[in-house]
Amino acid sequence: MSGDQTSQRCDHTQISVQNIFYRWTISNFRFLLEEIQESIRSPTFSIGANDKWCLRIHPKGVDEESADYLSVYLVLLSCLKSPVWAKFQFLILSTDGETTHGESKTIVSRFEPGVELGFKKFILRNFLLSFVPWLLPDDKLTLLCKVSMVDDSLSNSDQNRKPRIQVPRCTLADELGELWENSQFTDCCLVVSGQEFQAHKAILAARSPVFRAMFQHDMKESRKNRFEIPNLEPQVFKAMMDFIYTGTATDLDSIADTLLAAAGRYGLERLKVMCEDALCRDLSVENAAHTLVLADLHRAGHLKTQALDFITAHASEISETSGWKTMVESRPHLLAESYHSLASAHRSFWQPPSNA
Repeated sequence: MSGDQTSQRCDHTQISVQNIFYRWTISNFRFLLEEIQESIRSPTFSIGANDKWCLRIHPKGVDEESADYLSVYLVLLSCLKSPVWAKFQFLILSTDGETTHGESKTIVSRFEPGVELGFKKFILRNFLLSFVPWLLPDDKLTLLCKVSMVDDSLSNSDQNRKPRIQVPRCTLADELGELWENSQFTDCCLVVSGQEFQAHKAILAARSPVFRAMFQHDMKESRKNRFEIPNLEPQVFKAMMDFIYTGTATDLDSIADTLLAAAGRYGLERLKVMCEDALCRDLSVENAAHTLVLADLHRAGHLKTQALDFITAHASEISETSGWKTMVESRPHLLAESYHSLASAHRSFWQPPSNA
């Protein structure tokens, strides 16, 4: 009688962690806070043998929400093998040594080249300027970044036995874009201001609920597969079709206001948000009131919030513009919303940053 047979196998994975304390001192920092609009980057540093990192500071925040704050980020510039996992924390060094003022909690995240992570509300600029002798001695800010990076050179018996194959990137958007650009295998004609565009009903129906409903109706246009597209300029229509086929929008900054209306009309929610983002980045004293009207007219909630915040921050200047006076006359309810936003900001303006 044969006895039971027992086999045993053991594997081992060795994970190593590289640590660095990177110290960055910036001179003439008050000038940077008060005069410089653009972000500044630290010199490059390395944690392991084949990686490069830097820090990036935005003196006036990265958006309207963080406009009163100093924003601080850790950026992976390059790495031989990616992605990599890293744990990091930012601290300001004062005359007394380390201090936890600012958003100082530790973050653990996955980095790929080009990715930057950190805190858009790291510390209020007014707070820094209120404690210059302590936090900015000799008009210098010293930022300490503690970083721990997991080394990706793991010794694992299964890993060593199994080769890896590089999977090509998905080219679906490129290929669909070629169908649209070259008018290949089309089955319908869309007429915009007298210009004809050949397209594909299945793709349009899959991407837009409005096109889907249009094609389902038993009407003369549907039977002939020829559809009039009213109230759109050809340039705006083409940008909308580029998005439908490829998920991208070219020249967005120049036509975001008119494309926003088209995106809403045809149920293209992602394109609508992309237009909102472009309009947010273009906010200025001169166009803020007009942008708020656009957001209200097209029910663009994200854009409306950002426009109200911008108007709150620049109320005295914006109230003198012609756009503001036109808004008050044409959509007076927006005046009440602007005053409500201004009153809410006044109550919370001096709230200190969280040290969670």
